[in-house]
Amino acid sequence: MDDRKLRLQKQIDFLRGDFTLASGKKSDFYINGKTTTLRPEALNLAARIFLDLLKPLGVTRVGGMTLGADALIGAIVALSFDAGTPYTGFIVRKEPKKHGTAQWIEGPDLIAGEKVAIIEDVVTTGGSSLQAIDRVLETCPVDIRGVVALVDRLDGGREALAARGYSLSAVFTKDELL
Repeated sequence: MDDRKLRLQKQIDFLRGDFTLASGKKSDFYINGKTTTLRPEALNLAARIFLDLLKPLGVTRVGGMTLGADALIGAIVALSFDAGTPYTGFIVRKEPKKHGTAQWIEGPDLIAGEKVAIIEDVVTTGGSSLQAIDRVLETCPVDIRGVVALVDRLDGGREALAARGYSLSAVFTKDELL
């Protein structure tokens, strides 16, 4: 494991207890991607590692479901500019805005055929990723190249995405964090 990944691993908020996940599943552990990615060093490390994972996908746009992906998307977009492969970002709302433009997706307009990666903090069943993908494709016929996540909980998300033709790349699996 490289130094960046080791340093990031130490900052992942891995909690033990009784939790209900976004998928509705019960779990005896919780990985809090939001508190992890709202730490300066952790977010910087995660975004740099994500840039490496995104490179082979050949994308020009990164986005995902609010709130888990927001910090990651912002950091990836900012660092991609300095890295010489700038990505434009977008955020998928859980419900359309009730004022202004009333859009589901925030950010510069998607372009038909554009190569896109979906960003996640933690993948469990893949439901949030698939919801984001569906919402994006309803808005514009882009080319979804895959999902990139901070953590794969190994709870069927990879398989659910693969069943729809999408790959999942993750910085960590739950097994690496246990």
